[in-house]
Amino acid sequence: MSPKSSTLCCPESENSVVFSDSYNFPVRPYESIGSFCKDYADLWRTAMDSLDLFQMTQATDCLTDAIRNRNTIFVCGNGGSAAVANHLHCDFLKGVQTGTDLLPKVVSLPANFELLLAIANDGTYDDVFVYPLRSMASKGDVLLTISSSGNSENIVRALQWAKANGLRTIAMTGFEGGRSRVLADISLHVDAGNYGIVENCHDTLAHMLAQYIRLSHTKLEHIPSTKF
Repeated sequence: MSPKSSTLCCPESENSVVFSDSYNFPVRPYESIGSFCKDYADLWRTAMDSLDLFQMTQATDCLTDAIRNRNTIFVCGNGGSAAVANHLHCDFLKGVQTGTDLLPKVVSLPANFELLLAIANDGTYDDVFVYPLRSMASKGDVLLTISSSGNSENIVRALQWAKANGLRTIAMTGFEGGRSRVLADISLHVDAGNYGIVENCHDTLAHMLAQYIRLSHTKLEHIPSTKF
């Protein structure tokens, strides 16, 4: 999927230079936070528009099936993507269960930093997600990875292990998608080259998945009074 372009200009200046490379945002200084915010928000919308909605449907069905069948959903990421993983864990485990008959089993692999440090210190950081999967994951479970580049070695190894051991896999990616985009059964890719925008998109996707699954299992008469 090729990067989309848009015109970026500084509205305060009469002699603004026009830039058309939205993928590598930002490409110039900004005269105000207001103009920066506008372009940032516009590019976030462009990135969200690049999402393949068929893949989003596939992810929704996969996660719903896992919850219904009492399979475990494992989620992982590094840095800001680890924060998205923990946020997804919260919204699925608490949010999806609220007002529905669903009982999600969700594990955020980066949440236990003592375990991560032990694995990284005694072995390699590349195995921090594979290691716990070996002990806890079973055939039919789901691994959802979050990586802006899609090339983090610990994410790639987790996907490889999951596919070899009968787990269904979903990858959230940005930039060019990297190896994760190719490895995963389901690819939730957003076309953007700015870490903040990619992570904002991934957080939004996690919200969308959790809220839609919850909405789909909320009694019709309760929907108007439910805070999602």
